[in-house]
Amino acid sequence: MEPENKTLFLNAFKITFPVLLGYIPLGVAFGFLISGAGYHWSYALLMSIFVYAGSVQFIAVALLSAGAGLTEFLIITLLINLRHSFYGLSMLEKFSAAGKIKTYLIFALTDETYALLTTTELPGNVPKNKFYFFIAVLNHFYWITGSMLGAVLGSVIDLDLEGMSFVLTALFMVLTIEQYYHSSTRFPFIVAVLAGGISLVLFSSENMLLFSILIGTIILIVHEKIVQAKSFSMSAADKDQKGWP
Repeated sequence: MEPENKTLFLNAFKITFPVLLGYIPLGVAFGFLISGAGYHWSYALLMSIFVYAGSVQFIAVALLSAGAGLTEFLIITLLINLRHSFYGLSMLEKFSAAGKIKTYLIFALTDETYALLTTTELPGNVPKNKFYFFIAVLNHFYWITGSMLGAVLGSVIDLDLEGMSFVLTALFMVLTIEQYYHSSTRFPFIVAVLAGGISLVLFSSENMLLFSILIGTIILIVHEKIVQAKSFSMSAADKDQKGWP
């Protein structure tokens, strides 16, 4: 590995270390579950490589065990991961010059990877897309490693995994708090809490996430339109005062 790539890789490892601490145990829990459901360890490997969606993979174990069809699986996957569409829209500028790795960066955009990519300051004058790639690859590797470890161990060990699914939620909360303190504006976080509270009151727990995303997005769009309108009005007024055409 070239010295520059090695430095980028080590920096990416330091940044993603908290994700490692969350993904490994959660991946192990998933591996145990899929092994306990009677599936070969290769299922855990293939799902972690090609699906790479923690909550969907946990639900997939239950769906497979219940004999659900492909249509049901696709619909549930779409609804659960719909939030990634909004993540992707906010990353268009960052990934615009990613070239050949752009497709993988889009695929590997998990909640935790998104949080890191939007809060991490680049270490000096470095190729940002390569740095983003190392972050995404390391997080993906952690998940694959945990899943494989759990699937293999699950075939020989009987372990109670109740409560392990909360690891990912706790990890994302830590990253969100970190993002809050590094952000220059607090409004999006206030909107997120407001949208979540409204959705909890008005909608069922199954639909709460989807509607909270929609409500939050609508509020942010309206707010941005208002800000732009005020900025345009102030600019026009300033021109009038200066007598500009």
